[in-house]
Amino acid sequence: MSSVKIEKAHIEDASILTTIKKNVFDMEKEKWLSGHTGVVDYNIQPPGYDSVEMGKYMIRELDYFKILFEGAIVGGLILTVVGKRHGRVDRIFIDPSQQGKGIGSNVMRRMEYEYPHVRTWELETSSRQLNNHYFYEKMGYRKVFETDDEFCYEKEMNEEAVLDGELRGLCVHGDTLKREDLSELQVEHCNMEKTDFYGINGSHSTFTNSNLMGAVFNNCNLSESCFQNINLQKSLIADLNLSGSEVAHVTLNGVTIHDTNLEGADEPVRFDRCDLSGSKLQNCNLKNVEISGSELAGMKINGMLVTDLLEVYTNVQGKS
Repeated sequence: MSSVKIEKAHIEDASILTTIKKNVFDMEKEKWLSGHTGVVDYNIQPPGYDSVEMGKYMIRELDYFKILFEGAIVGGLILTVVGKRHGRVDRIFIDPSQQGKGIGSNVMRRMEYEYPHVRTWELETSSRQLNNHYFYEKMGYRKVFETDDEFCYEKEMNEEAVLDGELRGLCVHGDTLKREDLSELQVEHCNMEKTDFYGINGSHSTFTNSNLMGAVFNNCNLSESCFQNINLQKSLIADLNLSGSEVAHVTLNGVTIHDTNLEGADEPVRFDRCDLSGSKLQNCNLKNVEISGSELAGMKINGMLVTDLLEVYTNVQGKS
């Protein structure tokens, strides 16, 4: 289908791509979650799927393609390609009016052509989206993991696995160490610069006195992890679920927090004994926010000093 193309998206494409994405995922919600009150499925309605700002973030930080059919934008393809050989399909969406024309399968083949170095592609989809299961399996993906809510698929591209040799009992295929049990191995003073870890179980491992500058953690389960005495200057921390976490004794000078929410709001965010002097809150939802026992000198709301507002309120209350 020569009339299908994929091109890198630009910031000015964020609005139309978000509109299409919202239409697609809203339709999926109606199809698969209709009648299931209170069910939350983040594969059917991903966090921020209807946010233009989230779209801009993805265009800036990920490999975001617009899908063109007969010259018009009809969908998007969002990828995370990190390391030497691995890619992740974060989103693929086609305008509902253009579905069923073979555009999706054409786009997936073009994706593989654009990234010939990627040997393994992975993606996740809702257990409810049965049509997705059929589509991905038709495209050569195999299910590698499933829960009640989510299926994980993986596709290994054709590659001759030539046994190069044995290294301390470890099986090396070309330059790749695969499917070996390295549990409880101790690694000290080794150069592992630009090493690519994919699909490993590193639970309860420790990294101490190590240089991880420029490291990328993508689609990893870091729940119950401990980060102490870490230099995270100029890091990007985005698209994370930090609910229930604790941030203590951290220097946040110059940090920008944007497009962040308290989804569910079962537990409020607490700021205790924090120095937030000079901070700015713009275009934020502060409904039901409580401030108590805090220094308010110089604090302004919409240009008005809070101390002046409190003084007026106190005078009014005293007269009533």
